[in-house]
Amino acid sequence: MSRGLLFVISGPSGAGKGTICQAYLKEADHTWLSISATTRSPRNGEVHGEHYFFLDREEFEQRIQDGDFLEYANVYGNYYGTPRSLVEEKLEKGYDVILEIDIQGALNVQSNTDEGIFVFILPPSMEELKARIIRRGSETPESLIRRFESAFEEINYVSRYNYAVINTTVPEALDSVRAIVRAEKCRVGRVLPNIKELQGEMPDGKKDHD
Repeated sequence: MSRGLLFVISGPSGAGKGTICQAYLKEADHTWLSISATTRSPRNGEVHGEHYFFLDREEFEQRIQDGDFLEYANVYGNYYGTPRSLVEEKLEKGYDVILEIDIQGALNVQSNTDEGIFVFILPPSMEELKARIIRRGSETPESLIRRFESAFEEINYVSRYNYAVINTTVPEALDSVRAIVRAEKCRVGRVLPNIKELQGEMPDGKKDHD
């Protein structure tokens, strides 16, 4: 079985990365959305191992020391991180793994592994991004300004990614993500082992062309 691929998907708040990931997961075979670990308490309805892995602070910090996070951060006094061991287990079993994480987390993943296909989700325009955030109805005027300023800053990191997808509509963006996955699976370095098998090396070094 071939090793799975690690896809890291980020973008500013309101760009639609979560919607695109969920749409892709509904149709993709053998694909797993990574689950983060956290030290915060579960909220109503959250299930350990489904929404998050809920760890106490001592265990989380021990895992940091053991190098068991592809990335982690301390957010308002609680740790959040991506467990390396579970991601590695899924990849070894042939699953493609999707990490839907923020830009800083994605950059940390780049520093901690040679694997990873990095995809940046962009809005069609900053005006549309602002409109999407407003439509959520969850922002105060002050928090809207902070999110918008943060989005401007985050977009500067797009050059650190392998691919950029402009989310004009979800179907169009989803089609672009499908194309990225297909292209990555066709890279010569990934299919070379299968090519060598097809070539059928003979014991004397000659290739069997029958």
